[in-house]
Amino acid sequence: MISQLLRNNNRQRIHARIRRKMQGTAERPRLNVYRSLNQIYTQLIDDQSGTTLVAASSVTAKLKTGGNVAAAREVGKLIAEKAREKGIKKVVFDRGGYLYHGRIKALADAAREAGLDF
Repeated sequence: MISQLLRNNNRQRIHARIRRKMQGTAERPRLNVYRSLNQIYTQLIDDQSGTTLVAASSVTAKLKTGGNVAAAREVGKLIAEKAREKGIKKVVFDRGGYLYHGRIKALADAAREAGLDF
């Protein structure tokens, strides 16, 4: 339990450090990723106005299980489709302090393949 809390605190510190350097705009919003044990969530955020432009998750995609790489790929495709509908092509990728592998990498690769540029 304690190691889990420590790991999450470390992730939050890394995320804060990353967020100091990047900012989403209306032309190029921030693609934020949150990974829980059983689900994966993503949003396109305009930090200047403080609004969420588009959101997708394994919950809204109604996937049987959301805690695997296949679900992350589906969510990546879904967020890219929703972004295209809103006319968004370029984004800034915010991995949320997570290591860039596994579900995070699968989501990013699927979003790139579906048309997002980052």
